[in-house]
Amino acid sequence: MSSTQQLLLGEGAGGPVSVFIEDVYSTYLYTGNGSTQTITNGIDLSSKGGLVWAKSRSDIIRNSLFDTARGANFQLSSNTNESSANVAPNGITFGSTGFTTGSFVNTNTNNATYASWTFRMQPKFFDIVTYTGNGTSQTISHNLGSTPGSIFVKRTDTAANWIVYHIGLSSPNSIHLKLNSSNGQDGNNDMVNGTSSTTFSVGSEVAVNASGGTYVAYLFAHNAGGFGALGTDNVISCGSFSVDGAASFSVNLGYEPQWVMIKSVDNTSVSAIRQNWIIYDNMRALGVQTQGQAARLLPNSDAAESSSNEIGVTATGFESIGNQNPSTGPYIYIAIRRGPMKTPTDATTVFSPNYPPAAQLSPYTATTNFPVDLSLSTIAGSGPYNRTVVDRLRGNPTANQSAIMQPNLTNAESSSGANNYQSLQSNTALIDNAFWSGYSLRPIYWLFRRAPSFFDIVCYTGTGANRTVTHNLGVVPEMMIVKNRSIVAVWRVYLASLGATQNVQLNQSNAAGTVPSIWNDTAPTSSVFTVGTAGGVNGSGESLVAYLFATCAGVSKVGSYTGNGTTQTINCGFGAGGARFVLIKRTDATGDWYVYDTARGMSVLTDPYSLLNTTDAEVATLGSVTTVSTGFALNSAVLADINISAGTFIFLAIA
Repeated sequence: MSSTQQLLLGEGAGGPVSVFIEDVYSTYLYTGNGSTQTITNGIDLSSKGGLVWAKSRSDIIRNSLFDTARGANFQLSSNTNESSANVAPNGITFGSTGFTTGSFVNTNTNNATYASWTFRMQPKFFDIVTYTGNGTSQTISHNLGSTPGSIFVKRTDTAANWIVYHIGLSSPNSIHLKLNSSNGQDGNNDMVNGTSSTTFSVGSEVAVNASGGTYVAYLFAHNAGGFGALGTDNVISCGSFSVDGAASFSVNLGYEPQWVMIKSVDNTSVSAIRQNWIIYDNMRALGVQTQGQAARLLPNSDAAESSSNEIGVTATGFESIGNQNPSTGPYIYIAIRRGPMKTPTDATTVFSPNYPPAAQLSPYTATTNFPVDLSLSTIAGSGPYNRTVVDRLRGNPTANQSAIMQPNLTNAESSSGANNYQSLQSNTALIDNAFWSGYSLRPIYWLFRRAPSFFDIVCYTGTGANRTVTHNLGVVPEMMIVKNRSIVAVWRVYLASLGATQNVQLNQSNAAGTVPSIWNDTAPTSSVFTVGTAGGVNGSGESLVAYLFATCAGVSKVGSYTGNGTTQTINCGFGAGGARFVLIKRTDATGDWYVYDTARGMSVLTDPYSLLNTTDAEVATLGSVTTVSTGFALNSAVLADINISAGTFIFLAIA
């Protein structure tokens, strides 16, 4: 490995250390308490350095930026031209796993809701530089390790505009934007007028280089690589796009973003709200948004969060939604890759079964160790009740509704009504406003996080013709569950053990069947899966979703077994804890979809199970599946259907 690669990846005790986006960036939502609170987002600011940018979602409060280069208590506001303000002792304290905020009104008003965006200094991603102006021109060194895609410069000792250099502008060395303004581009050669992989140059304007003035510059990389196991993956991109005559656009980043900031360049025929700088992120409903609306915050305004139905993500970038965008352009953007990029080694960081006590007030919060990307739930002890799927990508709006689907039904996706929804707008929880206070009903939640080699979600629009669909699982999917969101259609399931000529249906007990038009007789790869002409997986112009699973060592196992009619142990390669979740389906003949989990119990043969394909109440006396150290065990004496002699079964198990 070259010295350059070692610099980019870092050196550990055993040699070069790979860096991933979750090591250097975090969106974290919190509610103010008016005192102090610690935000644990996993970002090391105290030893690595970085920036915390916070904005109230609920209140008219200015944007607040704190960085390690200027000091913890010195605030800048992106929506004003004001100088740096010392708010000690109530500002920000930088830690090794996040930051602590004091009682400063801009970052911790009691009961106000906030979004925080944390950027760690790291070559090929983000850097902070402070300097003193000389009144003429000067070249300033930086440690970004690549030519910047965008630079924000702010004078800190007195009032001055935020000057934005961006490579998406038609002539970035002579045209700039102002972060604290909704105005369009401005031409001035004496601002930021040159960049390289080690320096940037500023002219004589007081906003960037007054004699004796003090300045801070935030530098953002562009498609510079430096991340992932091999150090070749891009995690941040700066660019531009135009809107076509149909008021639509599509931007290919090569990855799915989690944070996008956009700005109209010239503001011609652009509505007032869209003249602003706008920030979207996937913790605040940036998804495909067919049912919901993304939430936007404005760097140049103290306005509270508002709803927007104009931008959505794809597996490879972002695009317009519903022709809601203006018919002019161009726009510039900064986009950050979705994480995590690391392959999980601990299943508790990507999966949690949650079984709340019966006596709970609404809303109920199901706490996890991770942001929930998918909730599969039902009422555990009673019936008949439908099974419900909610996921972050399909739309998780701020309004009291969710985009729901039901695995036991063929219905199209629908929006639940007010006060009847699950919210995934949280860092470590699912919030369920449909929890029935005062009733004895108990839901069971199976909560998943997207992660390489474990689980991915892909939304796409059908074409009606054989096609491939890009995914971000990172390995070959072994189980794929596909549903047409737009129409009444069965849930189609691909299984590696059955091959690409066959499928089973999640909403039915049918045996595997051969339908060539489902997968086009083509097995998926580590980057794409193939769908045929069948409307259920590729209806022309219709919205579809695919849930992809794979075997991840020590975390999950997708496999098959042959029943023996007595007892047997299924070795999943798990550690001492064994399986915490098991999904089983017979494929050579009819058989239901059985679900077992440790939240309700998998220690004795009479612990309960549920069926995904029916509305039946859980069965509490005929479980027959128990956890063992390497996976799970079957006992036909209790329930023959999951271990019939010579029967063929598929399963998904999670440790």
